[in-house]
Amino acid sequence: MVTSKALSLFDNFNQLTPYAVGYDRVFDNLSRYVDNNVSSTGFPPYNIRKEGDYHYVIEMALAGFGKEDIQVEIVENTLSVRSIKENSEDEDTQYRGISFRRFERKFTLADDLVVNNANLENGMLYIDIERIIPEEKKPRLIEVK
Repeated sequence: MVTSKALSLFDNFNQLTPYAVGYDRVFDNLSRYVDNNVSSTGFPPYNIRKEGDYHYVIEMALAGFGKEDIQVEIVENTLSVRSIKENSEDEDTQYRGISFRRFERKFTLADDLVVNNANLENGMLYIDIERIIPEEKKPRLIEVK
């Protein structure tokens, strides 16, 4: 849990670092991360897998949801997965153990991550994410003259 003291630290970052230039975006991202963690619920369960050096996959268990029932959106480095399915009372259902409740799960992404696609298969949502490294940041050899 983030205290109000920590939040005021983020708000007053410019006063604390008079010699830092351009780091305000880092603290904006940290603040967004805290906000996303507070607003997300514990449902649905998910995994984050790293595949190689530059690829990630978010796996989310969405039993009972179809492609038309979920929405995946990215806005300012925040990936949101939410349900848009309406609760329906099925009269033939004697016991309801599969949740159809509304949810929203948010993930904060680094600046160099790109969401390539989202795929729903057998009740599992797979979101493919790739780290894009610009040419100027890739390792290179410098010729010694």
